[in-house]
Amino acid sequence: VQLQASGGGLVQAGGSLRLSCSASGRTISRYVMGWFRQAPGKEREFVSAIFRSASNTYYSDHVKGRFTISRDNAKNTVYLQMNSLKPEDTAVYYCAGDGNLILSQILNPSQYDYWGQGTLVTVSS
Repeated sequence: VQLQASGGGLVQAGGSLRLSCSASGRTISRYVMGWFRQAPGKEREFVSAIFRSASNTYYSDHVKGRFTISRDNAKNTVYLQMNSLKPEDTAVYYCAGDGNLILSQILNPSQYDYWGQGTLVTVSS
């Protein structure tokens, strides 16, 4: 599976962006898909994940209520809608996928087999 993240950019605080993660090589409809982010000098951290059932979603406390993850299996794509962005959301955002994760594993980036290249989100104050 090849993952391609896109949609990052520069936005003012309070603004919105939608990230996309397009997959090729294999259908990801049964995959757990996650978004992680990494700010300069910090470790990669979990942002959100979605299970094969699109209603089964999880968020970090930092983004809950502001970000929404979704998937379009027909397009083999996962999205991250980011609203009410804050300067502390500035980071490189990565999408990741794996076919065999359980709930207890989704927070750990080492559990995901497939990664996109990252897209930079910069939120100005």
